[in-house]
Order: sequence, then C-alpha cells, then structure tokens
Amino acid sequence: MNPKIVIRSETDADVSAITEVTVAAFKTLEISNNSEQFIIEALRTAKALAVSLVAEMDRRVIGHIAFSPVTISGGTPNWYGLGPVSVLPEHQRKGIGKALIEDGLSRLQDMNAQGCCLVGHPDYYTKFGFRNMSGLVHEGVPQEVFFVLSFDGHTPQGAVAFHEGFKADGQQQGAGDALQRA
Repeated sequence: MNPKIVIRSETDADVSAITEVTVAAFKTLEISNNSEQFIIEALRTAKALAVSLVAEMDRRVIGHIAFSPVTISGGTPNWYGLGPVSVLPEHQRKGIGKALIEDGLSRLQDMNAQGCCLVGHPDYYTKFGFRNMSGLVHEGVPQEVFFVLSFDGHTPQGAVAFHEGFKADGQQQGAGDALQRA
C-alpha cells in the first residue's frame, strides 16, 4: 500500500466526502442498487456506526468502511457487520480496501467484539479469514455470499439481522433533507 495513505476514524468534516466516495465506488457495480450512501447516513443518524474509518491520501478521503452491530437470533452479543466498504475507482486494487478492513477488524477486536459478518464476494473476503458457516445465516441471502469471522473461536448459531439502517434506500431521505435546508 502507498505509504501516503492514512487510515483514521471519520470526523464530522468527512461526511460529504464519504458520501462522494461511496457513490463513486458503487456507481457501476451490477450487484448494487446504489443505496450504500443512504445506508451509511442511516447508520450514522442512528449512532450505529461502531467503527467508521476513512482512508486519506494528501488530505483527501479516498476510501471508507463502516461496521455496525448485528443481532443474532440466539442472543449472542458483541457481533458486528462489515459494510459498506468503498474506495474511489481510480484507487481500487491498490490495497486500500484491504487496509481499511484489517484496521477495522483490529479495532473491533480492541472493543472486545466476538466476531464480524458480511455479505460479499467469496473471492475477496476469504483472504481475511471470513468463512461460510452453515449454522449462522442471513435470511434471504445465499449462503455462499454470507461470511463470518469469529474472533474467539466460537461461531454462534442462528439468524443474523443487520441494523435497520441497511433498509435505507434514499426514498425518505429527500424529505428530511428538504426540511433541514428550509
């Protein structure tokens, strides 16, 4: 990774840059419904961003990653969901996403998290130790794209529910934005 890259916690001053990075990163992905920026905003508004990091180069935000609490039907506490993770297209495939993921997972462990899960590409996330686990599911998501990483060696059983912010699609966002500007 480029030594000029700094990974740090997001600040209030980063919010618009995070939105821009997220929109640009997901704009052309067929698997995206282009709601990721609304998800991040909903998580931020709900104070559900347990870890929110930016990658910065020359004082410009070029990447972002979010981690938020998940619930597991069996009641296991201290599990988190990874995502969205975004890197500006011109900076992708240079190790920035990897650095964001590794730093974020380390911070979760420092918070005594028990594990992390995500919905993502099988060829990418397995290199970080994420695995498909038959006893832990995310309903409505194919098992081959739902991944789990236990930090303590114990993988709970049950159904994972991501924070309600993951249902954000921007449809209600517009009215709130108009009221804030008025």
